[in-house]
Amino acid sequence: MFRFKKLLKREKYIQIPNESLERENLNKPNIPDGMWVKCKNCGNIVYKEDVENNLKVCENCNYHFRLSSRERIDMIADSGTFVEMDKDMESKNVLNFPQYDEKLIKEKNKNEEKDAVVTGICRINGSKVVIAVMNSGFMMGSMGIVVGEKITKAIEKATENRLPIIIFTASGGARMQEGMFSLMQMAKTSAALGKHSEAGLLYVTVLTDPTTGGVTASFAMLGDIIVAEPDALVGFAGKRVIEQTIKQTLPKEFQKSEFLMSKGFVDKIVERKDLKKTLGQILRWHKGA
Repeated sequence: MFRFKKLLKREKYIQIPNESLERENLNKPNIPDGMWVKCKNCGNIVYKEDVENNLKVCENCNYHFRLSSRERIDMIADSGTFVEMDKDMESKNVLNFPQYDEKLIKEKNKNEEKDAVVTGICRINGSKVVIAVMNSGFMMGSMGIVVGEKITKAIEKATENRLPIIIFTASGGARMQEGMFSLMQMAKTSAALGKHSEAGLLYVTVLTDPTTGGVTASFAMLGDIIVAEPDALVGFAGKRVIEQTIKQTLPKEFQKSEFLMSKGFVDKIVERKDLKKTLGQILRWHKGA
């Protein structure tokens, strides 16, 4: 009997904290997932809707969150003017790279896109232009066969119709799963831009975070006018790799867009709220040139 009473006391003792925890959980506010985002720059927790209403820019520190291709097009193109090109072009596992097929399916489902760039013709403040918008959310914007082909075809379309072209870059570089085929896209896009330039037409690059690797080493830095968003990472190799190669310590911000502008590699840093207006002005100034 004594042992039975002790067990009853133990059960009661164990149950009391559980009941208090349940009451505590009932009193907690029910906040749906996805309502808040953390700024990677200042670390503040900010209301997601406020960030989206501010063109995905942090109101506390002016940090520019990354955009998808569609979000960028909605911000830049005049309403109802965007006509997409080569929408159904998608990558194949040409080298039978292990697990690449599964990776492509996952990325397509996550992004609701066939690959890491969207191209088309639109108007920006009334000026007709061909645009190519890269998406860092799709395999870090890596450049494979489809990305290179779509950008090349967009450039050729601009040359054929004597239109300017604007390319918004966002990439981690060449797509390793496509090996040498991905590296060939550097030469292909650059050659197409050479013909566009020979035709006397305007090419504007907008560097966004991040623009690195083979994209930087090809079409990203070939613009007649090179614009960049604030604090965008722009470079070829990583800082640690460069330091190990040249045996020197590099400045902390040497691969940021502001540093590149101070060295003459970028013509202008433009905040997102001013980007459409700035591009519209550039297009008007060069119209008919």
